[in-house]
Amino acid sequence: MKTDYQKYLIALSVMLLLTWTLSCSGRSGKIKEAGVQPTPILSEEVPAKLIKIISPEEDSGFKLNQPVKVTLALEDKKTVPDSVAVYFNGNYVTTIKSEPWEYSIPQVFTVTTGRKSLKVTAFKGGKFQNIATRFIIIYSDIVPERNGYKVIHKYPHSRDAFTQGLVYDNGVLFEGTGQETGSSLREVELETGKVIRQYNLDDSLFGEGIALYHDRIYQVTWKSKVGFVYNKSDFKLINKIYYATQGWGLTTINDKIVMSDGTNILYFFEPEMFTVVSKIEVYDNEKKVDQLNELEYINGEIWANIWMTDLIARIDPVSGKVIAYIDLKDLLPKSDRDADTDVLNGIACDNKGNRIFVTGKKWPKLFEIKITE
Repeated sequence: MKTDYQKYLIALSVMLLLTWTLSCSGRSGKIKEAGVQPTPILSEEVPAKLIKIISPEEDSGFKLNQPVKVTLALEDKKTVPDSVAVYFNGNYVTTIKSEPWEYSIPQVFTVTTGRKSLKVTAFKGGKFQNIATRFIIIYSDIVPERNGYKVIHKYPHSRDAFTQGLVYDNGVLFEGTGQETGSSLREVELETGKVIRQYNLDDSLFGEGIALYHDRIYQVTWKSKVGFVYNKSDFKLINKIYYATQGWGLTTINDKIVMSDGTNILYFFEPEMFTVVSKIEVYDNEKKVDQLNELEYINGEIWANIWMTDLIARIDPVSGKVIAYIDLKDLLPKSDRDADTDVLNGIACDNKGNRIFVTGKKWPKLFEIKITE
């Protein structure tokens, strides 16, 4: 049984429907002229494409600290935008309001290597119209040096250690090892190679790089996107950390932990929450340098093993450019190799003693080396 209010609503709906029908059919209101199509009224105007990028071309190459000249053109000379905003790598650069539609992005914007975005946004009548984008590549502005090495001393190293991370601290080595069912964190006596203490990871985890931060040791895993934080003194697990990429190498720079993921990108993490605060893309003067693996911070540079090679890249942690390559070819003699001997991996530095140590996966020796020009 309908209430009076419900009856009122039904009657009102019928009246509105009849009014709308009569109005739209032309029986009520102003009669439209035959053959004249009414102009549709749009709630929003369709944006017009006003601007396009002429140069630089997609993936054009530039050098560090080099200005980037941007040349734009109108899509239709009859429709001129009021302004065009220019952005470089997500940062606002300038606004162009008239011809010539060009601008030279200052060198203060090209201080890091990598693939960078160029975006221009056109406006007319106070409204956004269109966006045009390009990507360019900033390469190093120097040709990297090529360094050699001299062996200063040799130490024993466990053949079962699939070395993924290496840190020197007050006379001992901390070593992270990998492989399923064989991943561990170890404290190793430098002089003898003896394992003093060992913590084994779960068999499902593939251990990777380690880093020392104050009295804690950080260790990441390969594909599991989880890492661990231990007390340095007793290897007691005190925290887990999580990250979005693969984990390869680790090192510490002041109050940041740096991680590689097998690409040419290095991520800088805040240690407490392990959140990414910045990153760099590593390039030399010709190409991106990927497969970055185990890391070590030495004399203001990041040293990185390049996986499946005998090279260590010396990287500027501010710009991302490769300063030099260290070629460690033939460091481990053929007489010390067997079927299980794997690639060069593992860099540690004794800052107080000015010593550098390197080794490899399942190598029987660890080497103290000196870099030669």
